[in-house]
Amino acid sequence: MHPIKTRPRWWVRAVYFLYLKRGKGSVIYSSVRKDLPPFNKFYLGKYSVIEDFSCINNAVGDLIIGDYSRIGLRNTIIGPVTIGNDVHTAQNVTVSGLNHNYQDVTVCIDKQGVSTNPIIIEDDVWIGANSIVLPGVVIGKHSVVAAGSVVSHSIPSYCVCAGIPARVIKKYNFSSQSWEKVSL
Repeated sequence: MHPIKTRPRWWVRAVYFLYLKRGKGSVIYSSVRKDLPPFNKFYLGKYSVIEDFSCINNAVGDLIIGDYSRIGLRNTIIGPVTIGNDVHTAQNVTVSGLNHNYQDVTVCIDKQGVSTNPIIIEDDVWIGANSIVLPGVVIGKHSVVAAGSVVSHSIPSYCVCAGIPARVIKKYNFSSQSWEKVSL
């Protein structure tokens, strides 16, 4: 067996339900991979859903998902991540607060460990299919991440972002009460 175990020990998987904090009416589909050791927090808010074939992992940081949120099909969520209320992700979204260290060229990359930087996704955010959110990012309230985007920098509230790397393409103007294109 490989000296580095990539999955929690059997006893962690056998008793995770004892420390798994879930709100009323929340659902985690049975095919979800739950790498949830007890030494970091995991919380799924009330009436929130994690859909089939997703992977949730709090091994390197807390994973908190707010109320009425929906984690889409085949998503990967690796802590430290805080997801607000009414957040929805489409299929194949990756949100990871984890980076592998590589800086020391005299040591194999897989022996250099990892570093983390928390991700915060505020309330009422939509993340489109096949998007990636990188460590240290804050996505502001009522923002939209277009499909296929790579979010490497924080996105303000009330914005639409798209691209690789993602950049703001629309902002909501409260005085005119309309979405306006951002000039490049």
